[in-house]
Amino acid sequence: MNQFFKKKQWLSSQSNKKLKKTLGAFDLTMLGVGAVVGSGIFILPGEISSTITGPGIMISFIIAAIGCGLAALCYSEFSSKIPQAGSAYTYSYYVFGEGIAWILGWALLLEYGLAIAAVASGWSSYVINLLSGMDIHLVKALSGSYDPSSGQYFDLLSFLIIIIIGALLVNGVRESTRINNIMVIIKILVVLLFIIVGVFYVKPENWTPFLPFGFNGVLTGASMVFFAYIGFDAVSSAAEEVKNPQKNMPIGIISALTICTILYIIVSAVLTGVVPYQRLEGVGAPVAFALQSINQNWIAGFLSLGAIVGMTTVIFVMSYGGTRLIFAMSRDGLLPKVLSKTNEKQTPVHNTIILTISMGVVSGLVPLSQLASLINIGTLFAFCTVSIGVLFLRRNHTLPTEGFNVPFYPVLPLVSFGICLYLMTNLSRTTWIAFMIWFILGIIVYFSYGIKHSKLKAE
Repeated sequence: MNQFFKKKQWLSSQSNKKLKKTLGAFDLTMLGVGAVVGSGIFILPGEISSTITGPGIMISFIIAAIGCGLAALCYSEFSSKIPQAGSAYTYSYYVFGEGIAWILGWALLLEYGLAIAAVASGWSSYVINLLSGMDIHLVKALSGSYDPSSGQYFDLLSFLIIIIIGALLVNGVRESTRINNIMVIIKILVVLLFIIVGVFYVKPENWTPFLPFGFNGVLTGASMVFFAYIGFDAVSSAAEEVKNPQKNMPIGIISALTICTILYIIVSAVLTGVVPYQRLEGVGAPVAFALQSINQNWIAGFLSLGAIVGMTTVIFVMSYGGTRLIFAMSRDGLLPKVLSKTNEKQTPVHNTIILTISMGVVSGLVPLSQLASLINIGTLFAFCTVSIGVLFLRRNHTLPTEGFNVPFYPVLPLVSFGICLYLMTNLSRTTWIAFMIWFILGIIVYFSYGIKHSKLKAE
């Protein structure tokens, strides 16, 4: 138990192997937008507004953004004061101890891994549909996850996109973030194109009634669209590679969340203004459907590009966050040391290769739609820990005090903790059971390997 609750000391950690500092505030903002604005902006507003919120989905996005924004403030304080790789795992190591840090890191491994595989599966489906529209068809056996009854055995495209992303990351974070920045700009331009074209076809009467399912529907919708924002926490994984993290980390995290919130609200407003919310029920691609309803089919190709690029950036940022988390856990001795070895560009090449190949295989073989909620519970668990962790950070006078401070302390961290905990309680029983199984497996791994190889020995 002494080892389980043993905390890192700040001064002793400074001799650890470091990653190269190459990122600025703009790079961090693009990483955040790349992680958050994925296929959800093209799908989620239609799905939820049609049966849960109506046009009031705009308020749902605002409420969710407030909850997520509070967590973002807590992440900003930690990342500016403890600028090291590993995100919430590393922060917990300093304020709660090794065992709690391991549990959180293990939960985040589930989040990043499943997110990579699940988004890659969606990316593959979108590309296959796009190719089919051009009368180009893949071999059926390689066009979907393992399902012998339908003649599908492996999703080749989802495997390949993860491997390509892994190759970019191995090439170096500076080079790969440049490519990510370009893709994020393309994605934003495509979203803006929809907004600019659609705004001229908005009919205010489509916003009436504004709350057809009452305010309870808006709150339910907020719980659902909250998950459209997850992914920004991966930005904090970059802290060790950021120039002037005390200034740039808060700017990057908060700017990314602000941009994403504005885009989500405007897109949902235009969508429900162009098409009555009732007509969006069961529509898989509501943004494209809205454009077709106003005879703007020529933009469909641009939207397809935006969706594909959007999902690519999500895979990139989640892969990046996952490799930095594994690097940090390996550097601390809790995972095999080969996973923290770096190449001449100071990139953790071994763990990048292992993560991308393994998630590529999982994505190619396993249909992950039923496991998506596990991504959410891992993220919310991290949000809760970081939010309450700010209180322990302020009380630990051995840690740095310079950097960003959450305003209205301790109220905002406590409110953030309460909101995230409430959202966790709304997840299904099946999700909790699966999470507990993963939790128990993590405890077994820690006590059979991690505690024996930890570099932080109990006194």
